Amino acid sequence: MAAKRISDEPAYVLHRYDWSESSLILEVFTRHHGRIALAAKGAKRPSSSFRPVLLPLQPLRLNFGGDAEIRSLKAAEWVGGHVMPTGESLLSGYYLNELIMLLLARDDPHPALFDIYSQVVAVLASDHGEVLPTALRAFELLLLREIGLLPQLDAQTLTLSDLQAQARYSLVPEGGLRLSNGQDRASLTGAQWLEVQRSLQTGAPFTDTLRACAEVMTDLKPQLRALLNYHCGVGTLRTRQMMRDIQSL
Repeated sequence: MAAKRISDEPAYVLHRYDWSESSLILEVFTRHHGRIALAAKGAKRPSSSFRPVLLPLQPLRLNFGGDAEIRSLKAAEWVGGHVMPTGESLLSGYYLNELIMLLLARDDPHPALFDIYSQVVAVLASDHGEVLPTALRAFELLLLREIGLLPQLDAQTLTLSDLQAQARYSLVPEGGLRLSNGQDRASLTGAQWLEVQRSLQTGAPFTDTLRACAEVMTDLKPQLRALLNYHCGVGTLRTRQMMRDIQSL
């Protein structure tokens, strides 16, 4: 049986590993095939057409084939549209990539999440620093929802009781959304959680979730961070630790 050949597939490079003196193994996020691994033979040679193209946070079109766990990259084309992010935006992009690598199973397509990722990358490249933290929170929420790790935000998780508009609730890793006990690090009012839930369900989820997150950034961030660390199985993500180390210099 002939190996399956995929052409003109929208994709982003998430990470790259040395495979040999001249070749690379790529972790790639594709629109129709999810996260996959590709062998880019000869990609490290100075004359390789892959060399200037296989960069993170750049929209690509890929041709690849094979039926093994690691498939063979045949061609790669830069789609264009924006420049490589720099500084804090670049580190934030690496953070997005780390989340995808830790939370998405291989060969599990998420086309809607791919489109949202593309929108966030465009924000990173636009150098609008004031929007960046909010864009990251919106992506975290949409990622968790897409893979089924975000509880409904319009009811208490364990009791399914309706939220009271002025009462405060916390999102905790082990119990979902619960009435704040006063010892929680952060919480939102019931009305704020309901607005976030509504934003996730619209026809333009990234744009609407971006607006909803802007109103509750300070208290939302630590709750999402704890939930992500719990599901990633780590105390601190590598990219977050890198950001802290740079900020301390």
